[in-house]
Amino acid sequence: MSTVSKVVLGVSVGLTLSTVAAVHLNQTWDRERLHEGVVRDLERQDRKKDNLRLLEEQRSLTAQLLLLQEEQRRSRGV
Repeated sequence: MSTVSKVVLGVSVGLTLSTVAAVHLNQTWDRERLHEGVVRDLERQDRKKDNLRLLEEQRSLTAQLLLLQEEQRRSRGV
């Protein structure tokens, strides 16, 4: 085998191994990013539940305040 053939073969093998390694790393990174997306979605859902709970509490407190204000107006008017 000539020297040029050996060099071409070596470069081809090197490029092939580099390509396989790059694809493998890229797939690993993509998988990690997808998992992070799932975690973020779960955290977002938890925050949404907390926000809805807080909103409901706020609505309840607002209703109680309005009732109290109405009672105060009635007691002043009587």
